[in-house]
Parts: sequence; C-alpha cells; structure tokens
Amino acid sequence: MGRLTGTDPSLLRRINSAVVLHALRTATAERGPAEHGPAGPAPAGSGPAGIRSAPGAATLTDLVGATGLSRPTVEGVVEGLIAGGLVTEVPADAEIRRQGRPARRFRFRAEAGHLLGLEIGPHRVAALLSDLDGRVLGSGQREVSQGAPAEERLERVRATVADLLRRAGVARDSLRAVGAATPGIVEADGTVRLCTALPGWTGLPLGERLGRSFRCPVLVENDANAAAVAEQWKGAATGSGDVVFVLAGLSPGAGSLISGRLHRGFGGAAGEIGALHLLGREAAPEEVLSTTGEPLLPLDEAQVARVFALARDGDGRAREAVDRFIRRLVHDVAALVLALDPEVVVVGGWAAGLDGVLGPLREELARYCLRPPLVTQSLLGEAAVAAGALRLALDHVEEELFAVEGTVTARRARR
Repeated sequence: MGRLTGTDPSLLRRINSAVVLHALRTATAERGPAEHGPAGPAPAGSGPAGIRSAPGAATLTDLVGATGLSRPTVEGVVEGLIAGGLVTEVPADAEIRRQGRPARRFRFRAEAGHLLGLEIGPHRVAALLSDLDGRVLGSGQREVSQGAPAEERLERVRATVADLLRRAGVARDSLRAVGAATPGIVEADGTVRLCTALPGWTGLPLGERLGRSFRCPVLVENDANAAAVAEQWKGAATGSGDVVFVLAGLSPGAGSLISGRLHRGFGGAAGEIGALHLLGREAAPEEVLSTTGEPLLPLDEAQVARVFALARDGDGRAREAVDRFIRRLVHDVAALVLALDPEVVVVGGWAAGLDGVLGPLREELARYCLRPPLVTQSLLGEAAVAAGALRLALDHVEEELFAVEGTVTARRARR
C-alpha cells in the first residue's frame, strides 16, 4: 500500500474542491425562491459558518473566510467547479452594479443532477424525483397486485420512473443516484436474501436488475430502514439520533438509528420483528386476528380493518383479536426498545392509522421499559419509504461530492 502524504496534489485538489463546494452549497441553501427554483424541503446538515454574501451566493472573499483556504486556491477550485457544471456565477442585479464594480458571486447548481427514491411494496410502487439538494421536483405511483410476479412488479417500477421523468422534463442520464426500498432482508449488493411479502422476491438480485435501467449507482434498502431514515430527515424524529421506526402491519418490521447511523446488523436482518412466528414460537398473523377460531383468510388490510371495526362496535371476539394483535406488537417493539434505548419510537405503516393502536402501545411500553421513549405517529405517512430511499441516494451523492473524510478513506483503499 502506498504511503498517503499531505503533498499528494490530486488528493489535495479533491479535498479543496469538496470543502469549497460544501461552503457554496450551504450558501445556496439560504436562497430565496425567486433566485433559484421553487421552494422545497431544506437539505439536511449544515456547513461552515462565515458566509455573509447575499442569500444564495458567495463571493471569493466569503469562501476564503469559510474554508480557510488561500484566495488563489479558492479561485482555482471555483473555476474548476464551473467547468464541471456544479457551480455557476450569479449575475449582479442593476442596483449592485450602479454602486460600482461588484464582487463576483457564485452558487452551487442543485439542478446539475437529479436523484430518485423508489418504494417497491406489496400494493404499489412509488417514485420521488429531486435535485441535488433533495428538493422534491415530482412524484409518481402505480398500483400493483400483491400476488404479481417479480417481472410484472419490476416492469411497473420502470413504467412509473419513465412517466415521472417525462412529466418532469428530466433526462435519465442526469440521475446521479437511485435509492430503492423494499420489504425483506437486503444484502449489501442489493440482493433480497429473504422476503415473504412479495412473490418471487427471495433471492432476487434487485440492485443488479434495477441497475440495468440506470447509468448511476443504485442503493437498495429494507423498507422499514428507509422509513426510519426519512422520519429523522424530515418527519417525526428530526433532531433525534436514537430512533426506532415501526412499520406496523400484518407482519411488522422495524428500522433503527443508533447515534444517527442506520443499524442494519451483521446480515441486514436487524429489526425483522415480524419473523418471530416463523420460528414456531408464536401464532401466525392469520390466527392472531381470527374472530372464528379458523385462520383469517384472505389475510389482507381490508380484512384486518374489518376486524378492528367490529371491535369498535363491541364485538367480543373481534376485541380479543385486536388485543392479541396489539399485545404482539407491543412485545416485539418492547424488545427493541429495551435493547436499543431509543429516544423516539415512530409508528408508521397502514396499521398505525387504525383506531386503538397508538394509545395501548404507549401505555404498555411505559410498563415494560425502564425508560419509556416518546411514542409518536409517522408524519410522513405512506410517503416515508420512498422519502427514505431518496435520502439514501442523497447521502451517496453528498459523500461523493462533499465528504473529505470519505475521500481520504477511498483513496487509501485504492492504494
């Protein structure tokens, strides 16, 4: 392995470029809607202080103060970023020009590339399109049958993406990263190792299959993990580093953030709390929710909602079924809470909207847990999974463009 030194010119250029670009992006995040595009969700994170130019732009002097680099270095980096299409010069308005020769101002071009976040679920596929700041530019979704074969589901994804890009007027080759979230245990290479929710999904090389449609990195993640990321980004857990997101449904799953980092576990199976009945230790969901003593078939959301409605109307057997469903959910979530001690538990998924779920979950966690967390409902609702996939794509691009530490680590690995 070669020795990394502070005199490595290509590495220094890359570090300087990342630092300056980050400072420019921070300034651009403060822009007004009239200066650059429609308003949207602000990008996560904060950058170096000290930029005092007009909102949305920074002068060379601003950048020297914010980065600590010399003026010739900053000037050279900015020119290179302009040539690469990531930065543009902002013309001074007439009032500023009347006051004399204005300083040149520059901004980060969030429109220089685009990101996709995909949800591939049992009943629908959904897509979010954003610029490089994570500002959503468009969305699309299509229904799909839960029993649809893998090829049909993948074709529905392709059609949804093609329609979204067409409506937004965005070229496919402008995509810098794609995030995709799906049920199941997902390996690092994007292969779905195990999935009981989607036919033909177990063993599917999803990352490789989606990669055929894009000329950019495709990152595949479990749906509950993606939703946890989304809720911390701009949902019910913003500002919290230790979070458990529960995707409440017939077979609940969970995603966890520990000290702000997504916890996948050694094999990607962290949070698969709905798998306990597969071990033969507990009743299957269709038995838990039965009101007749026979398995509840077909077991779908409409049937479960009917059981909850009967319970609200005073049906004794339906009430017992609902109590079993909530008790199991409480036990599964309590195990995670006791192990991880999160600050916040966010409950999402279709079952989170059923009357009688959130209150008992709060009460029982207060009984079981040594330090009960805040229990709250998802603010993002059905958009959480796709939004989390989009955030993962944004994380990838931010690492590529702005992360100095990641640059050094990658350079060392290549040597």
